[in-house]
Amino acid sequence: MQDQYTYDYIIAGAGCAGLSLAVHLVQSGQFRDKKILLADRDSKQQNDRTWCFWEKEPGLFEELVYCQWEKAWFHGDGFSKLMDLAPYKYKLIRGIDFYNWCHALLRKQPNVRFVNGEISGMETNDTGASLLVNGVQYQSQYIFSSIRDGKPVLDKKDYYLLQHFKGRIIETAEPKFTPGEATLMDFRVGQEEGTTFVYVMPFSEKRALVEYTFFTENLLEPAAYDKLLDEYINTRLGISNYQTTEEEFGVIPMTNHRFPVQRGNIIYTGTAGGQTKASSGYTFRFIQKHAAAITQSLIRTGTPFNQPKNHRRKYRFYDSVLLHVLTHKLLPGDKIFTRLFKKNEPQRVLGFLDNETSLREEIGIISTLPTWPFLKAALRQ
Repeated sequence: MQDQYTYDYIIAGAGCAGLSLAVHLVQSGQFRDKKILLADRDSKQQNDRTWCFWEKEPGLFEELVYCQWEKAWFHGDGFSKLMDLAPYKYKLIRGIDFYNWCHALLRKQPNVRFVNGEISGMETNDTGASLLVNGVQYQSQYIFSSIRDGKPVLDKKDYYLLQHFKGRIIETAEPKFTPGEATLMDFRVGQEEGTTFVYVMPFSEKRALVEYTFFTENLLEPAAYDKLLDEYINTRLGISNYQTTEEEFGVIPMTNHRFPVQRGNIIYTGTAGGQTKASSGYTFRFIQKHAAAITQSLIRTGTPFNQPKNHRRKYRFYDSVLLHVLTHKLLPGDKIFTRLFKKNEPQRVLGFLDNETSLREEIGIISTLPTWPFLKAALRQ
């Protein structure tokens, strides 16, 4: 017979999205009387990823920022520019720092509990929802789930690309980097596989993260990522004497598929809830916005369902148009991003990618792109 435990809120998947929501709830100070359970397969004790994002003001996780940059390079075919990002700062948070900080904060809360194990069932009913972990059933009013079930079933106008990347943190014997200058995108690499670029995040004169990134339909063979990283570090950066201290590999879906916002009393978060920007793969800031919206809805109304729409339909349309262009190869991705950063101020492009621009600004940005490929894609959408 299954044991049964009752909570007010269950957070299924205690990665970035789950931990972020729990921290937002706790930091609001409004849920001390609510029993919260975080369930995940493991306790997140590995530095398995980094999150890069930009913001104007210090965020909830500001003290976790490992490094930040106020200037960044963009390199494209025939165009290179060192961009002053102010008032934005480009920031990097290490996964292990995020996990450790969140766990330390949440484990101090008497109303928060963690459980690790295999999540094998999640159901909703008229009065709440239930989660099955290692054969134990947990009941709650709401479940917030960031657990994905693999690739979704796509509709006719859905597109599904993969952002896949491999990065190395390298240390050099001699000074090779300028700490205050990141490389946001370097498209001066082969585009045979599809949209391909490298970014370089220097932590010091002798230490940096170098990451090779692709927007394509399929992954590469594992050895191919290492070969390309070797070539870029040796040829483009001119570095032959270095040590690799850490590596990371990741895959993020870039799709205009409309992920379900909820299923009864199960509310989806993170990539599973559509919080990955379809046209860029950026997720961290959208997770924070979503967690804040859920928290405020719970405070105002007692339910998580009354969240501002934030003009999601128009941004979904913009993302769909770009994915159509890339999928059907109407225009190479490196040409698109080069035009964006060549013809527009970086602050406007970053705001556009963050879904924080006005209609007038968006029309201005779109007018700098080649008309026919995007008009054709727009009409198809």
